Parts: sequence; structure tokens; C-alpha cells
Amino acid sequence: MVALSTFDYLLIIAFFTITLSIGIYVSKKAGKNSSEFFLSGRTMPWWLLGVSMVATTFSTDTPNLVTDIVRTNGVSGNWVWWAFLITGLLTVFVYAKLWRKSNVNTDIEFYELRYGGAPATFLRKFRAVYLGVIFNVITMSAVTLAAIKIGGIMLGLEPWQTVISAGVITVVFSALGGFKGVVYTDFVLFFVAMGGAIGAAYYLVNIPEVGGIDKLIANEHVAGKLSILPDFSDTHALITLLIIPIAVQWWSSWYPGAEPGGGGYIAQRMLAAKDENHAIGATFFFNIMHYALRPWPWILVALASLVVFPDLASIQEAFPNVADDKLGHDLAYSAMLTKLPSGLLGLVLASLIAAYMSTISTQLNWGSSYMVYDFYKQQINPNASEKRLVAVGRLSTVVLMVLSALLALLLQNALQLFEILLVFGAGTGLIFILRWFWWRINAWSEITAMFASGIISIVLKLTPVGAYLFDAKTGVFEDYYQYPMVVLVTTAIWLLATYMTQPESKDILRGFYKKTQPGGPGWAKVIYEANEEAITLNDTNEGWSVPSGILAMLLGCILIYSCMFATGYWIYGNYNYALILTGTALISGFFLVKIWKKIRATIL
Repeated sequence: MVALSTFDYLLIIAFFTITLSIGIYVSKKAGKNSSEFFLSGRTMPWWLLGVSMVATTFSTDTPNLVTDIVRTNGVSGNWVWWAFLITGLLTVFVYAKLWRKSNVNTDIEFYELRYGGAPATFLRKFRAVYLGVIFNVITMSAVTLAAIKIGGIMLGLEPWQTVISAGVITVVFSALGGFKGVVYTDFVLFFVAMGGAIGAAYYLVNIPEVGGIDKLIANEHVAGKLSILPDFSDTHALITLLIIPIAVQWWSSWYPGAEPGGGGYIAQRMLAAKDENHAIGATFFFNIMHYALRPWPWILVALASLVVFPDLASIQEAFPNVADDKLGHDLAYSAMLTKLPSGLLGLVLASLIAAYMSTISTQLNWGSSYMVYDFYKQQINPNASEKRLVAVGRLSTVVLMVLSALLALLLQNALQLFEILLVFGAGTGLIFILRWFWWRINAWSEITAMFASGIISIVLKLTPVGAYLFDAKTGVFEDYYQYPMVVLVTTAIWLLATYMTQPESKDILRGFYKKTQPGGPGWAKVIYEANEEAITLNDTNEGWSVPSGILAMLLGCILIYSCMFATGYWIYGNYNYALILTGTALISGFFLVKIWKKIRATIL
């Protein structure tokens, strides 16, 4: 537990005041209609939406998760989420313009644009509850769990005290300000969060116990954790930490914020953009900031924590009041923050509060949009007035906050939840990619994949079958086969269901193509049949932009990974690698600009 100075309290109070003021200021306009409350009238510029995406993913559980990963698997363990950059850049250069063209209110509304009949209606209704409530509540509970641990370690708060104090202000400004309040406050929250993370990393690396960057890198507890790539001689680590994320995970798994084909709160921001160009600009800015800028402050604190708290026993000894069911390596981040001085401590606490509020407010508004558009208006009251829709949105915001807070009190650590979410979405990601570009995908494809993935995951995670097949010591297979097996079986099941069921009707397929113009050989049959009936589906004579988009994605990956790893090598003092990677980033950036001009020409 740390003692906050008057200055620390003033910083935190000032931050809360600014945040609530923004929510109150925009509340009148946000409550005007549902489009304002959830999409801010589709008038948002790319830079504001991009900063909002970055702030949203800068949640309190992220530094804890990165700390857990680094302490457990080393820096290279972060490939479990670094691999999602591929997904993110495909969204930038391929899917962003498609989402904006669709002009739907939520990504769930997409289902009745792409599919038809009772299966589409069921899918929209089920996914609204499944994602808007179940997955959303689980995600928010992970963020709240991190806040509980920070409050317990740094301020000596009981879990319920942290939940109430952190949740009340967040839910108030979220319910009042709607999407515009979320985005405007995100702009403030981003700079506070980044300032706190960088300041904390710099100070903690240089405390006497650590002794600066050179001593940190040479420390016996840290030296084996520094590599950006896993040990290639360790087959298990190589497959688990690098090969599976790069070869399978990024395209096969649905995970909030990194959905194959775009979706979730990322899609919400693309739909709120002024036009396709602003949607693309926002998502590209987000990916650069998310992967190239942010990881290293967290990684440095995680590495420093190995010097000060080399194992769980040392954390428990330093903080004996932490309950056993909340003890984990992710606690090390909060434990290190207790060593910050007055002033910086207040800034860092404000930054963590900012991270919490940004993520929770986004999740609340996004989940509430599902409840309003895809459940209440669609299933309960189709003729609801705009005033009623806003009222339902505000009520569902409060309910989602309460549910996530209750679940957070039952959880133990962030990495545990991250792994569960990954496996539950395994095998569904390919559908979210192909449904834009292959006419044969239908509603039954998604329904089958969703249930197959969930059932298989439950069997493997919660029954003796999983232990029998994939136990690290006694299992029939190596444990790293579990995730690919879920993907393989789920994919086989939904492909079989696709060919066993009828395709979508001609009217649905033609309407979808006419509106979004996805292009590509996967729609050749639909276009040919329409042409035979003298129906024109292509609005322009432009060629298919996806090959250029994929090339831009590859160049973007080289650019951002080079920037991220060059930063690491500059920090490590390995200047040869740092210079090579910096040069690689500059060259790939040059060619990316040329490709981007070509893609942009197809949009204008």
C-alpha cells in the first residue's frame, strides 16, 4: 500500500473532473437520437477515432497481461498478441472501406445485410446477446479484475471498494455522453495513459534495486527473458509462442479488438467515420500506435519486476494481504508501481484510471448498441422512438457494468481469461474473412462454427477429455496441438454445414454485392448470373483492390514490426540490429506510401 500526497490526489481529482465534464457537456447532443448516441452521427475524423481505438485497447488489464507474459514466457511470449497485427492491417487495407460502405449501425446488423431469412434473424439476435452481453461482460471483467489488483496492491482497497469507486464514474459519463463522450474523453485519456506508462517505465528501470538499463539487461533473472524471438532449439516454445500465432491464430480466432475481417468496437469506429478514407486512416493509425509505440514501457516494467520480485513468493512476502485467489505474476506490475514517488505516482494512478475508463466506456457503449439495435429494436419494439432507444441504451449500459463487476470478483488472472477467449473463438475467424469474398458462405456456416467452437472448447477446457488428450505430461498429444485441433475440427464442421445447406437467395447476394462492392473471384458466379439477366452489380470499372490491399498489409507488417523491434534493440543497446531494422522500416514505409496512393485512388 502506498501513501498518496496531496498533489497526487489533486491530479486524480482533476482528471475525474475533466472526464465527467466532457460527458456532461456532450450529453444533450448525445441523447438527441440513437445515431448520435452510438455513432456520433457518422461525422468523426480519422485522427480522433484512431486515438480512441488506441486508448480503448490501453486498458488496465493490458500491462498486467504483458507483465504476466514476460515473466512467464519472456518478451517473445508477446507474439500471442503481436500476431494480431496481421489481422489489424487486413482490416485497414481491405475491410475498413467495406464496413463503411455497408452503412450498418452495428457489425451485428451486417448479418441481415449479408444473409436472409430466419437463420439470419436468429444469428443477429443470438450474436447480439452472445457478444454484447456474454463476451463483452467477460472482457470488461478482465479489465475490472486488473483494477481490483491495482487497488489492492497500491491503495489497500477491498475488491468491492475498487469496483464501486472505479465503476460509478465510468458508467455515469458513458450513459450520459454516449459514443461522442467516449471518443472525446479517449483523446484526453490517451495522453494521460501514455505519459503515465512512459514515466513509470523510465523511473522504475532506474531505481536502486534495478540499477539502470545496463544492469537490468545483465541481471540473471532477466537475461533469459530478453529475446524478441523464442529459442529455436526449444520446439515447444517455438511452436507455442511463434508458429501457432503467426500461422494459425491471427486468422482463425475471434478476439475483441482483433477480429478477422474487422468487427466489434473497431467496426463501430469505422462506421462512425466521415467516409471510407477516414475509416482506413483511423485503423492504420491505431495499428501503428498499438504495436509500434506502446509495448515497450510495459515490457520494461515487467523485466524490472523480475529483479525486484523474481517469483510469486517474493510478491506474496511483500504484499501478505493479497488473497491467494488473486495472487499471480500479473500482480508484479502493480507491485512495481508502489515504488513511484509523489507526483509521478498520482500521474500513473490517473493513467491507470484513464486506461480503465477508456476501455470500459467503449465496451459499454459498444455492447449497449447491440442491445438497442440488434435486440430491443429488432426483436421487442421495432417502432420504438429515438428517445426510447437512447433510454434503453443508457439502461443497458448500467446493467452491463453491474454484470461485469460481479464476474470480476470471481476471477484470478488476466492471462487465464485471455487464453479462454482465444480458444472459444478458435475456428470462427476464417468465416469472418471469407463472408465478404465468397458467395457460398451462408448464415448456417456462422451458426455452426459458433456452436462447434464453443462446444469443443468447453469439452477440452472443462472436462477430463482435454486433460486426457493434451495434458503437458500425460496427454496423448503435445499440449500445443490443442488450439490447431479446435480450429481444424471447427473449420471442417462449418464447411460441411455450408455445403449441406442452401445458399443465400439471389436477391440477398446481389443486394449485398451492390452495396459493398467486395469484388473478387468468389463472386464470379453471382455476377455472371446477374449479367445473364441484364442486371449490373459493379458500380465502377476499377479492378479488384484486394491484391493491392494484401501487399499493403505485408509492407505495413514489415514497417510496424521493424519499428517495434528496432525500439527494443535501441533499448537493449544492440545498435547493429537497431540500425538494420530502422532502415528496413524506412524502406517499407516508402513502398507502402506508393501502394497506399494506388488503393486510395480506387476509393475516391
